[in-house]
Amino acid sequence: MRFTQLLGLATFLAISSASVISEQPQRRDVWAPRILYPNAQTTWRVKEFHNVTWDLSSEPTQITNPIGRILIRQGGFTFPVLLQDIFDLRLGRIEVQVPWVLPGQYQLNLFGDSGTSPRISRLQTRFENAAAR
Repeated sequence: MRFTQLLGLATFLAISSASVISEQPQRRDVWAPRILYPNAQTTWRVKEFHNVTWDLSSEPTQITNPIGRILIRQGGFTFPVLLQDIFDLRLGRIEVQVPWVLPGQYQLNLFGDSGTSPRISRLQTRFENAAAR
């Protein structure tokens, strides 16, 4: 009886692991659109509204997840402030309001489709406070 149970368990494990091993990984299109605007020469001021525009020419035919988000970064730190969230990457642009930040150089991160983990397009731009004008 004990031998039969062990044999049944061994057979079950062998079949289960074989089905996992034989499964082929799916090919997924990865898309990280390049940001066109703003660019490194752009200066944004706090509270202004601007369009973030990105290049659609490299859009894959099948997108696993078309939902995008835009964050800002400075010196290796990503701020917990969403400039825009839950929008369709296929739009090519989205309006954002410049948050209150200290004057300086910042990066915009456009998180795009990747299938399993975020792909990021980054660009450098300058933010100013209205008082700094």
